[in-house]
Amino acid sequence: MNLLKATVHVLLWGTIASALVACKQTPKSTIDIVKTDIDSTASPSKDFFLYANGNWIKNNPIPAAYSRWGIGNLVNDEIYDKLKKINEDAAKASAEAGSNTQKIGDFWLAGMDTVEIEKQGIKPIEADLNRINAIKDIQGVLTEVAYQHTLTNEPLFSLGVYQDMKNSEVMALYINQGGIGLPDRDYYFNADNRTKSIRDDYRQQHLPKMFKLSGLDESTAKTAAEGTYKLEEGLAKASRKLEALRDPYANYNKMSVSDLNKLTPSINWNDLLVKMKIKKVDSIIVGQPEFLKQVEQSLKTVSVNDWKNYLRWNYVTSAASYLNKSIDDENFRFYGTVLTGKKAQRPRWKRVLSSEESVMGEVLGQLYVEQYYSAKTKKRYEDLVEAIRDAYKERIQKLDWMSNETKKKAQEKLASMTKKVGYPDKWKDFSALKIDRSAYVTNMKRGSEFWYDYNVNKLGKPVDRTEWDMTPQTYNAYYNPSNNEIVLPAGIFLIPGWNDEDIDDAVVYGYAAASTIGHEITHGFDDQGSQFDAKGNLKKWWTKEDEAKFKDRCKMIVKQFNEFKVLDSMHVNGDATQGENIADLGGILLGWDAFVKTEQYKKGEKINGLTPAQRYFLGYALGWLGHQRDESLANQIMTDVHAPANLRVNGPFANIPAFYEAFGIKQGDPMWRADSLRVNIW
Repeated sequence: MNLLKATVHVLLWGTIASALVACKQTPKSTIDIVKTDIDSTASPSKDFFLYANGNWIKNNPIPAAYSRWGIGNLVNDEIYDKLKKINEDAAKASAEAGSNTQKIGDFWLAGMDTVEIEKQGIKPIEADLNRINAIKDIQGVLTEVAYQHTLTNEPLFSLGVYQDMKNSEVMALYINQGGIGLPDRDYYFNADNRTKSIRDDYRQQHLPKMFKLSGLDESTAKTAAEGTYKLEEGLAKASRKLEALRDPYANYNKMSVSDLNKLTPSINWNDLLVKMKIKKVDSIIVGQPEFLKQVEQSLKTVSVNDWKNYLRWNYVTSAASYLNKSIDDENFRFYGTVLTGKKAQRPRWKRVLSSEESVMGEVLGQLYVEQYYSAKTKKRYEDLVEAIRDAYKERIQKLDWMSNETKKKAQEKLASMTKKVGYPDKWKDFSALKIDRSAYVTNMKRGSEFWYDYNVNKLGKPVDRTEWDMTPQTYNAYYNPSNNEIVLPAGIFLIPGWNDEDIDDAVVYGYAAASTIGHEITHGFDDQGSQFDAKGNLKKWWTKEDEAKFKDRCKMIVKQFNEFKVLDSMHVNGDATQGENIADLGGILLGWDAFVKTEQYKKGEKINGLTPAQRYFLGYALGWLGHQRDESLANQIMTDVHAPANLRVNGPFANIPAFYEAFGIKQGDPMWRADSLRVNIW
């Protein structure tokens, strides 16, 4: 079952490490955290990413169960080892019913009991499939759509509860395009061989196989697959492209419920909202009105039988990872192997931990920070945030292209930006969540219902600005424009095998201050974040002249990344990735500005032949150490707003004079970029 996720700027999971926490291991004194990964056969002036990380990449092939492998995976493995112990201890305990320990232990045991899961087969969802099969008309279809949304599945459209972008003091209901099984609308239409092969597999193999595994005979399964694909294709055709979803104004269309009824006459939204347990709204923010027009058209033209099959598919695929091996394997074959190149599934215990994280990660988080995260570490990175904030303050003041009027408002936004480091001060209440050993998929269903209720119950209540949208053990970070906040979970402050005190400032400032803290702060001033004011409202606060200058500078980074070619004829989508690229460039500059104030930089002493400046840039590159399969890379280019890891190093570095000086980059070198082409935004 899917879970609602907030719309925030996040780091790309699995490839980023961005800070440090004390670990039990002590590295050998002969090992240098950055020098050991350098490929001495590569040149920093030709491809800095390969120079910095090439030796590690050569010696660490991608394991079969992964589509990418890098420092992020190593960090997550260490986190998983700690969470595994928490779960095993809970499973052995004689815990009181309803306690967090009981819930953790029972979730773990139900998820790990493969014998019982095989014995159950699809029995845990048979009642749901029978309910879908009994649908007789379009109203029955809509009733099922509403019910599946209460499980955080998303047939027909996407639904969420977030702060109103134009009034951050109010929670609002959002409806956006969705309802398709392929990762993005372009998978249904792109004509290149790679995408066509994926599309053909989905249409001719995966869909029929999943329908058959759900209980349909072979002939009926093929017919159901074709009808489902055509229905999704219609929704995809009306969906906006990835880059078009980045315009907050274009994707903000507030409508009354009565106006929404006029847009889609086949849907009585008053009735549908009640069935979705939503009672406290008189308006809805629609992201893409033209998509709902297609929904209306589909409701009028698609047969009830095709709708039943589509809803059956949505339900089965949402539960597939928690059911018997045949369904789980086919789900993985397509979404794991075909789409991202994975050759095998991860060990079951890791998959169960990932599922548990989505259901009750904050329950685990309370124990995680208690056992593995110190107040000293939390304080260190809170202080580092302030060092980066000070650097940004100085940088804004020195800008030669921005007026004093806009500078003043930018400084106000920067000063009011909230930092959340490590873990929340207030934990969520999970007392209403029931977990037992009855069935793995049943626990996932209960978790989905819990989170759906939790989110829709925010409507009509004051905004809780203390809430976290990530758990402490999450290896990621984000900027939330509606709260004007950066959130840095404890998990992001971890690098395996090293004690914090063993790592010099140069590496810390590149690895932590630049790639995460500076990156997330800069998101408040990227192409999207810059459209929100200090209070988190979508509101113009720039002078027209300054806004025009800013957009011109952003166009330069779009152009730079559009020129990067990956794989066959695929290019990075500069428009879709510009926010992350702006944040990367800003983060590196801010980290550098803060680093030059440290004693290590001022002394200028070399460590293992490397200057402080060189170690800073190598430290940043270390945060992107890793490589990925071609299938994963192609999927990322089509669906992700983050550029590939190597380009998140080489791309921004080519715009930074201090990098040129540190490594002697000269005109004519591949890493050289002419002055007139170098991007200079913040």
